[in-house]
Amino acid sequence: MADLSAFPITGKWPAQHPERIQLYSLPTPNGVKVSIALEETGLAYEPHLVSFDKNDQMSPEFLSLNPNNKIPAIIDPNGPDGKPLPLFESGAILLYIADKTGQLIPQDAAGRYETIQWVMFQMGGIGPMFGQVGFFHKFAGKEYEDKRPRDRYINESKRLLSVLDQRLEGRQWIMGDQYTIADIAILPWVRNLVNFYGAGELVEFHKFSNVQRVLDAFVARPAVIKGLDSPKRG
Repeated sequence: MADLSAFPITGKWPAQHPERIQLYSLPTPNGVKVSIALEETGLAYEPHLVSFDKNDQMSPEFLSLNPNNKIPAIIDPNGPDGKPLPLFESGAILLYIADKTGQLIPQDAAGRYETIQWVMFQMGGIGPMFGQVGFFHKFAGKEYEDKRPRDRYINESKRLLSVLDQRLEGRQWIMGDQYTIADIAILPWVRNLVNFYGAGELVEFHKFSNVQRVLDAFVARPAVIKGLDSPKRG
């Protein structure tokens, strides 16, 4: 059985199944990327809820795994060369899961890099911009009288949705017929923008029919349904 005692985080979140991938997360758009990928690939994992309400992400135990105090993070007891691998940043974890399993990413070099390109599109564009829309529309920023910051992020989000909509024209998924980590990276953020942030009308989501079509197919997948609820909130 794997020994994870060298990782301080296991003192706060004990591993009941140390032979499985340990996932420290919360069902946010970034968090569910990893739980969905784990569900899709069938890798055994043990989810641990990192509660923002309790400031778990700022605890010494969590910071020992991710000094950037963001979810998700993992420990794979069966990492490269059979050694435990701690890893943070959702994009990096998606790539690791894809490489570990040989799933969710094309095996040819060109297709692989094209997929990574769209993961980076989410990491550098969609995530930060949609998150700002959420701040200025749903959270504290909605009280700001000056609406120019909000409108700046709304317009940029519309532009990003347009890029995505064009990419999906005539395609089943972002990479065509193959469902990949690019879809898993991007679509939870689209879902969050429309549902949780309630910004569908603001970004004129009805205009992006290809994005709507692919999002509907995504959220209907059994592994996505499970991953969206993992770890379960207390």
